[in-house]
Amino acid sequence: MRAEGVAGLVEAGGLDRFLADLYGPRETEAQRRRYARLARRAAFSSGDLLLVSTPGRTELGGNHTDHNNGKVLAASVDLDSLAAVARSDDLVVELFSEGFQAPFRVDLRDTSPRSSERGTTEALIRGVAARLAALGFRIGGFRGGIASDVLRGSGLSSSASIEVLLGTCFSHLYNSGGLQAETIASAGKYAENVYFGKPSGLMDQMACATGGIVGIDFLLPEAPKVERIPFDFLSHGYALTVVDTGSSHDDLTEDYAAIPAEMRAVAGALGKSVCREISYPELLGALPRLRASAGERAILRAMHFLDENARVDREIEALKEGDIGGYLAAVRESGSSSWRLLQNCWSPRAASEPIPLALALSERFLSGDGACRVHGGGFAGTIQTYVPTGRSEEYRALMEGAFGAGSVTGLRVRNEGSIAVPLPDRV
Repeated sequence: MRAEGVAGLVEAGGLDRFLADLYGPRETEAQRRRYARLARRAAFSSGDLLLVSTPGRTELGGNHTDHNNGKVLAASVDLDSLAAVARSDDLVVELFSEGFQAPFRVDLRDTSPRSSERGTTEALIRGVAARLAALGFRIGGFRGGIASDVLRGSGLSSSASIEVLLGTCFSHLYNSGGLQAETIASAGKYAENVYFGKPSGLMDQMACATGGIVGIDFLLPEAPKVERIPFDFLSHGYALTVVDTGSSHDDLTEDYAAIPAEMRAVAGALGKSVCREISYPELLGALPRLRASAGERAILRAMHFLDENARVDREIEALKEGDIGGYLAAVRESGSSSWRLLQNCWSPRAASEPIPLALALSERFLSGDGACRVHGGGFAGTIQTYVPTGRSEEYRALMEGAFGAGSVTGLRVRNEGSIAVPLPDRV
């Protein structure tokens, strides 16, 4: 079905059931307008239109553990990235995006990294394509539009969502939809590390690709073990929320890169590659030597890793048992560890400390009923809170009074990962 036909189908309510299931009944009308607008944006493309939706993700546990082969707990959310694209006859990917006048345009005849593209969407397109081609999958050109509700700097993995979105497009346009979630996720991580220039782990991409609440064990990073965990926070009396402190992640790559580097420095001093391979007895038995070679902060960050890795197991078991109290206790411990040991609640190079302020306000408000923690990479951006549902509006008023209107976002866990939207000729 061509772009105008898809837009008409959406406006006539032909996808309403799908939209209600994916976003909730209250969001159907807004999503209908969003999908139709994007389909019309792709009207310049030829051929049948493919619609893809890829969620953002929220990290529930395992703060900065994935890059040292650790364990994480994450969930996909109802804020997503969309693509409306059609296959082309050449090797050019050309995508218009809301908020940008000029399209992103990449010629895939050359998939080598370009220093001039670092930090750009073009780098992600080229990098995902390069990795999939290296793995033996087909790639090719496509044209259309993309849009994202996963705002940059929100801590909900906007870049990972786009990477997985692109991988899903290549999967359905050129590989009959046969690429596994793990393959698409690893291609996204490769693009982000090698082409985009950000030293991330694999958690973000895996959560965006898989959907639902997932426990992921990266003991074997190229073949992570993924476990789906059904759980609904609202039915247990808590609203999952993120607060955007208004601080930017720009120029913080050095802070992010220092965390895995320092953890690996500790592991290396103990004759290992990553912190997953070390134990507390080894760490404590080598403290004088580690203080001299790696430094105190690196030791503290390694201690955080060991504690946080074990804590993820406790969080998963609590969710399986429906023990919301035990789960929230572990979340509070995780937040404290990130603040004291990992030290990613503020940058030592920054003049302001919005994350500590947001955490302090939230802790005082919650008074032990609920939990809060730094969200994701840290240093700037967002915190995560679990707020009793009856106090959600009171909490919103407090935090928006401090950080501005719209800074508080309630999240709904989305059970579907990155998916092609079912159209009449693509059911």
